[in-house]
Amino acid sequence: MTAGEATPLEFMMGEYRAEFPRDRRYARNHMWAQEIEGVWRFGFTAYAVRLLQDVYFLDWTVEEGARLRASQEIGSIESKKAESDLYAPLAGDLTRFNEALLEDPSAINVDKYGAGWLFEMRIDPSSLLKAEAYIEHLEAVWVIAQRTIKGQMNE
Repeated sequence: MTAGEATPLEFMMGEYRAEFPRDRRYARNHMWAQEIEGVWRFGFTAYAVRLLQDVYFLDWTVEEGARLRASQEIGSIESKKAESDLYAPLAGDLTRFNEALLEDPSAINVDKYGAGWLFEMRIDPSSLLKAEAYIEHLEAVWVIAQRTIKGQMNE
């Protein structure tokens, strides 16, 4: 890995600096993906974790071994800022959940690119984005996200 590859990309969310390691690929639903021994491990990006803030509950509605469709509902999450359904980033076979998160999902908050990983799948990774392309995607969706955040603050 070169020095440039080791340096994560950054995206400013207001005053918050969200980092995105270059050794991962990214899904448009704000999950990172990293190939590990023939399967792809997924977790929430710094962007998603910042918007959620303080995840405290996680539940899965599918079983390990399930064949998933892209955007299929797979679980739910609750945090300080939101309650939300979770969706499969791509079609594929779900091979494993990070069981430790069911007991204590706080690793999502403190180690999002490490111990906070969510699940592993066998997928075709061709539609995953490189870090640079994911940053371009964020630039497009950040305008909408800011409006949503401001609307919540005015309620």
